[in-house]
Amino acid sequence: MQRLAIGIDIGGQSSKCGVVTEDGTILCQSVVTSLIDSFDEYLELLAGTVKDLVRKTADRGVAVGIGIGAPNANRLDGTIRYAPNLRWARGADGKPGIVHLADRLKKATGLHVRITNDANAAARGERTYGVARGINDFIMITLGTGVGSGIISHGRLVYGHDGFAGELGHVCVVPGGGGRQCNCGLRGCLETYASATGVAYSAREILGMDPRDSLLRRLDPLKISSKDVYDAAVKGDVIAKDIFAFTGRILGRALADFVKFSSPQAIVLFGGLTKSREFFHDEMVKAMNDNLMQIWKGQIQILYSSLKESDAAILGASSMVWSPDEV
Repeated sequence: MQRLAIGIDIGGQSSKCGVVTEDGTILCQSVVTSLIDSFDEYLELLAGTVKDLVRKTADRGVAVGIGIGAPNANRLDGTIRYAPNLRWARGADGKPGIVHLADRLKKATGLHVRITNDANAAARGERTYGVARGINDFIMITLGTGVGSGIISHGRLVYGHDGFAGELGHVCVVPGGGGRQCNCGLRGCLETYASATGVAYSAREILGMDPRDSLLRRLDPLKISSKDVYDAAVKGDVIAKDIFAFTGRILGRALADFVKFSSPQAIVLFGGLTKSREFFHDEMVKAMNDNLMQIWKGQIQILYSSLKESDAAILGASSMVWSPDEV
């Protein structure tokens, strides 16, 4: 029978699990909540889901391992370290701590477990099955609730000495201490400007400074979401379009800095915020090229993920089962 892998994408709100064949076909998927305070309870739920998926696909093949993409996951020791958005990864004091996810899940399921950062998993998936197939040097930027990144250089993911290289979402884009407060504890991080959360923050900020009429003024300012801004922009709302233009300029300047240190052939953008790209793409590309040295101007491809949002991280995570020491 064919070999199967379990790919798991862990997020702050939910965890998506899938059974994947070696050619990248997802046979079966399931979604469970991540909004659990106890690690033991979360582990029991996750292990039960894995076992259920294995049973459902037993006639299609044999599960041989589990690959996981998760925030602050360390491939070197199988832990998740100080993840601010995972409730079950907190210590008794309520603060983010260290959890030994790989070892505990292996004991609970009997399957070998490998983990990596969620954005790294998405990068693996994109290079193996998506728009970055065959590209040896690119940066994956995930634009969702936060901003994640995976850097592939010479065909291999960049991990650094401790497994945590590539936290580009926490590069400071507003220096001097006056930037927005980030969940990581720092101020001015890219994540606070170029994420869905950042767009909502920008909406409240710009509405407070710009007196022009806007569809967004009909909403409770504290409940405005990035989708609300997108819906208003689609209807021609000028302020909503300005919010995305501002986001594009911030992101573009950051991308220029990323190009300078790794000289990628392409930057791949992925995540829910990319659905709004018609409103930020041009400003982003212009800001990037305006801040590049001449040798790179107009030379860096901007690509958008060709994989379904729910599939990229699952596929990338599962690929660790087949090629743990590559990419």
